[in-house]
Amino acid sequence: MLIFWSSCRKDFEFQPSQGALTFSKDTVYLDTVFTNIGSSTYNLKVYNRSNTDISIPTLRLSQGQASNYRLNVDGVAGKEFQNVEILAKDSMYIFIETTFDIQNVVASKNQFLYTDAIEFDSGSHLQKVELVTLVKDAVFIYPNKDSQGIVETLSFDVDDDGVIDSTNIQGRFLSDAELTFTKDKPYVIYGYAAVGENKTLTINAGARVHFHSNSGLLITNNASLKVNGKFSPNQTTLDNEVIFESDRLEPLFENIPGQWGTIWLFQGSKENNINFATIKNATIGILAENDPNTSIPKLTIKNSKIYNSSNFGILGRATSITAENVVINNAGQSSFAGIYGGNYNFTHCTLANYWSSSFRQFPALYISNYQVLEDNKVVTNALTAANFNNCIIYGNDNPEMLVEQEEGAAFNFKFNNCLIKFDDPNNRFGADPNYDFSNSALYDNVIFNKDPDFEAPFKNKLMIGDDSAAINVIGNNIYSNRVPLDLLNISRTASPDLGAYQHVTFKE
Repeated sequence: MLIFWSSCRKDFEFQPSQGALTFSKDTVYLDTVFTNIGSSTYNLKVYNRSNTDISIPTLRLSQGQASNYRLNVDGVAGKEFQNVEILAKDSMYIFIETTFDIQNVVASKNQFLYTDAIEFDSGSHLQKVELVTLVKDAVFIYPNKDSQGIVETLSFDVDDDGVIDSTNIQGRFLSDAELTFTKDKPYVIYGYAAVGENKTLTINAGARVHFHSNSGLLITNNASLKVNGKFSPNQTTLDNEVIFESDRLEPLFENIPGQWGTIWLFQGSKENNINFATIKNATIGILAENDPNTSIPKLTIKNSKIYNSSNFGILGRATSITAENVVINNAGQSSFAGIYGGNYNFTHCTLANYWSSSFRQFPALYISNYQVLEDNKVVTNALTAANFNNCIIYGNDNPEMLVEQEEGAAFNFKFNNCLIKFDDPNNRFGADPNYDFSNSALYDNVIFNKDPDFEAPFKNKLMIGDDSAAINVIGNNIYSNRVPLDLLNISRTASPDLGAYQHVTFKE
């Protein structure tokens, strides 16, 4: 049968293209890339809608071999192709990538719009599809490699015993000249950028910090982080806010959790301050460890948002944190977890969790005074304080607040004027005195299971509307006077609402 079919079939006869191709896009936008970092792969579909098998005599980039775009046509990579065939009523894919060195051009404001075109045929039959991408210059911080290609790892005192121990984390310490980040250019970090002992990393208003996969900041013993964002009157531009996110700028990656590591406030780091920052798409937004009894909190974070963390928004481990006007949402475990004791004070914060990417085991807020070691031994540490004042604690699971105590260490917590999602229809927690909601020493003027009326929580819009149960809750002025302006710089002293935002009327 094969011999019979072979002897009877007619060879395909391809006619030259007559300029009647159609395309899935008139222009292919490759979004924004950093200089010298390759883009994602984009595709263009080319259709032959005629009844004739055709051959495209030439398919090429307008700039030829000098182009910074790369093509793959029917599995063949290149920049120029001849006699590309498409059957009648058929189509083919062209895949497009780019890598560009902005140093080769005079850039305006450290960015450059790079364009080219894919040309199909020539002369009177010429057809074009434009290619466009925005290339940004950046300051690149990455670990060095030795002559054998081994990547530099960080070494510092992990036990506070004076002996330098290797952590086996790829990265390097920042030089003194690198200890101030400005808004002049974005910063792209590979591995962990570490701040050495007695050094301070200052990040100025408007700075943009981008992390590659498995990268982050590491603040070591006696070092500090100062993030000095400012309120932007024009909230559509956020010019003065400091943003921490991944180095993938394509819209597809805009809200994907876990693209980079964490901001790690290591044991012994001190007086870390974060103001007007957005931290998004990390594994753990901020990891703060130890130092629970310092006179100045290990971390003071204000007027900031943490979104899309694949594990925790903020994870505190036996540490001290003060937070005001902070919004945390969409975490694979808890938005905020303070474990193994510590000292925590949150005022006018919105701790929500509308994670929808997988099942999560932890509530939006989780507090404990113990941890379980590798040998399953349980060790305790004092929870000196865990105070939540004028806060909203809510999410798409139930309950969204858990406090877990082990005997052997102090366990002090209190919720003042909060809206909390906690429903216990099966009375699982009824015998635990830590869930005695009538005990005003633990729960003072707390509202349970009422709708906060978030604008669009699955899209990280946690403003509250006119129907919110968190509006003007009586008796919370003592805390609002400490934090008189909300996250949008609106006064809350006359009629304070719970959470980080005063309520607004949503637009239809």
